[in-house]
Amino acid sequence: MELNELLSRGVAEVIVEAELRARLAAGKPLRLKQGFDPTKPDMHIGHAVGLRKLRTFQELGHQVLLIVGDWTAQIGDPSGRDETRPRLTAEIVRQNAEAYMEQFFRVVDRARTEVRWQSEWFGSFTLENALDLAGRFTMAQMLQHDTFRKRYEDGGRLTVLELMYPMLQAYDSIAIHADVEFGGTDQKFNILCGRELMAQHGLTPQQVFLVPLIPGTDGRKMGKTFNNTIDILMPPTEMYGKVMSMSDAVLPLYFEVLSDLPSAELSDLRRNLAEGAVNPRDLKMRLAREVVAQFHNPAAAQPAEEAFVQQFVRRELPEDMPVYMLTAPTSIVDVLLGAGLATSKSEARRLIDGGGVRADGEKVESYELMLQPGSDIVVQVGRRKFAQIK
Repeated sequence: MELNELLSRGVAEVIVEAELRARLAAGKPLRLKQGFDPTKPDMHIGHAVGLRKLRTFQELGHQVLLIVGDWTAQIGDPSGRDETRPRLTAEIVRQNAEAYMEQFFRVVDRARTEVRWQSEWFGSFTLENALDLAGRFTMAQMLQHDTFRKRYEDGGRLTVLELMYPMLQAYDSIAIHADVEFGGTDQKFNILCGRELMAQHGLTPQQVFLVPLIPGTDGRKMGKTFNNTIDILMPPTEMYGKVMSMSDAVLPLYFEVLSDLPSAELSDLRRNLAEGAVNPRDLKMRLAREVVAQFHNPAAAQPAEEAFVQQFVRRELPEDMPVYMLTAPTSIVDVLLGAGLATSKSEARRLIDGGGVRADGEKVESYELMLQPGSDIVVQVGRRKFAQIK
C-alpha cells in the first residue's frame, strides 16, 4: 500500500504525522501498541477497523504488541461513560481475554504479534510506583478529558480510581517502549497521556494513530454499551442480516474501513451513491458478503445471502405479479408511475416520503434512486401492491 493511502484511508488523525513519516522512512521496524480491555468476551467489527490497519503495518515488516488490559479492565475505561463502571474480578477478565485472543487473530497475524499482559509490570507495582505515576499528571490535565470534565461539572460520581485509568494505560507504553499506539478517536486523550509520560521519562514519545468509530445498527457509535454491535463471532447469516439492516448512509465509510476496495472504485461508489446511479441495496449486499467472507470464510457468504433473501426479501411476495420492463436506467418515481403503482409523479413522491415504497425489501429514501434494465427487482408499495422490474 502506498504511504499516503496508508496514512489517510480509514484514518481519523495521526499525531504527529511528519514524525511518523520520518520513522517509517528510516526503515527500522516499529513497535505498534494496541491495547484491549477484556470487559466483555465479544469483539465487534468496529474493533476490526484498527486491526486491519495493524495487519497492513505487519505486512510492511512492523511488530504488533497486543496489550491485554487485565488491570485496567478491572477499572473499566471511563471514556464516554456518565457513571462509574462496576468492578470486574480478575477471573472474569482472564476468561474474557482468552475469548478476545481468538477474535483478534482472525484479523491480525499471530506470528508477528507479541502478546503482553499488564500484570507483567503492574503485578509488582509498589505504592511508591503508583504515587510517582499519579504525581506526573495534574487535576487540570485530567479534566481536559471530556468524560471527566462533563461528569465533574454535572456533579456526578467521579472516583480517583477512574482518574488513574489514563495514567495506567500511559504506563503501558513505558513498559513496552511503544513507537506508535493505535486506537479509536475516543482514545485520543489516553494515548496522548502515553506520549506525555514517555517524554517525561526521557523516551522518544510514541506516535498516535487514530481510526474512526463506525456507526452501529442504531446509528450511534458501535459499542457494547449501546448493544448495537455486529460481533466478529456472530453466525454468518445473522452477520449478513445485521449489515443489511444498516443505513445506506454508512456504506462509503464501511467500504473504506472494512474492505479492500481500491480507492478509485471507492471514489466511484461515493459518486454513484450521491447521484442515485446505483441501488444502495446492491452495494449493501456486496458489503455484507465481504464482511461475512472476512470474518468467517468466502464459502459462508453465499448461503448467508440466500438465507437472507429467502427470509426477508421474498417472504411476502405474491406468486403472480405484474412485470415492468426497463429499456434504460429509470428513476424510482418513473418506475412507480410506469408500473401502475402510482397514478402520478407527485403521488409517487408522496409514497416515498411516507416510507411506503420498498425495492427488494429495502425502504426507498430518495427520488433519485435509479433502477437498471435486467435488475430483476421487486418494487412494493404498501402491503399489497407489487411489481417485478426487469
